[in-house]
Amino acid sequence: MKKWGLFSLLLVLLLGVLSACGNSTDDSSTNKSEGSTETEGTNEEAVESKPSGKLVIYTGRDEGLVDGVIAKFNERYPDIQVEYMTMGAQQILERVRGEKANPQGDFWWGGTQSAMMVATNEDLLLSWEPSFATALDPLHRDAKNRWIGEMLLPEVIMINSDVLTKEEGPQDWDELLDPKWKDDILIRGVLASGTMRTIYSSMIYRQGPSEPEKGYDWLLKLDANTKEYTQDPNALYLKLTRQEGTISLWNLQDILLKKYTTDYPFDYIYPASGAPILVDAVGVINNAKNEENAKLFVEFLFEKEIMTELAHDYFQIPTRTDIDLSQMPDWYKELDFKTFDIDWSVMSEKEAEWMEYWDTNIKGKGK
Repeated sequence: MKKWGLFSLLLVLLLGVLSACGNSTDDSSTNKSEGSTETEGTNEEAVESKPSGKLVIYTGRDEGLVDGVIAKFNERYPDIQVEYMTMGAQQILERVRGEKANPQGDFWWGGTQSAMMVATNEDLLLSWEPSFATALDPLHRDAKNRWIGEMLLPEVIMINSDVLTKEEGPQDWDELLDPKWKDDILIRGVLASGTMRTIYSSMIYRQGPSEPEKGYDWLLKLDANTKEYTQDPNALYLKLTRQEGTISLWNLQDILLKKYTTDYPFDYIYPASGAPILVDAVGVINNAKNEENAKLFVEFLFEKEIMTELAHDYFQIPTRTDIDLSQMPDWYKELDFKTFDIDWSVMSEKEAEWMEYWDTNIKGKGK
């Protein structure tokens, strides 16, 4: 009986030890696994939520707008250092073209449809698929999303509203050729400006793209009424304000910006026969050093909330078709979108040729 009792006692003790070891192993494995999962999850979230590095932007946008959007972008992505350079759309094209072998910029913000088409033909822009692509009219983006229309820019007649009322100014393009407007017209230097190249090319196109001579003759008559070609937009604004001229041709957004956010005495006349409506676009530069940050910026810029804010604060006409009209400002709801029937691929192909001819054979020769 004693031997059996001792054996039983030893058996109970052995089972207890084995049970304790098993429990200890299970607890240790569970804790280690849970701790590992939690740590890995935290690290992944930290990596995903903290993009960093640089972003270099070439832009033709208003500096106040650029600064405001970048500030909002950095609220969300504080570790991305954003740098930007402002220049005309044509100057951006030439810069991106010159840097093709070694891009120094990452994102092209604000380029004419024609300039962007040239850039795609020269393999300067990245093909990719943004999340919002289906919310855009196919006419307002490249089929491979190498350029993406951000906003629409009607090109209109600009007036000094201290001198002319909207009823007194020229009501259509052809009225600009009336001798009564001689030396009243100021034009921003054409070749460096995407806006002006588009307007002038449109004037040739509307006379018949297969016979540009008719358009050249129209521009020669406009040149006869043009007092001066200013160096840049700021010079144009100052000279119009000083009444050195009373009329110009410019894009609607900039006119509204100056009218409502400054003391410049500007207003616009929407031409009776329609306006060329420029698709003002953006693009990620091919082989950009900071490609992922550029894509992040595009996604941010095209968020519905951001586009609606820019419509209210900077008079932008968004290209997204899924924005609630009730959220848009009154000036947008009242806008006339009558336009020309323009084949933009023809405009893109012919623009350089037409503008070279204008610069060589027309500018300053209509007097």
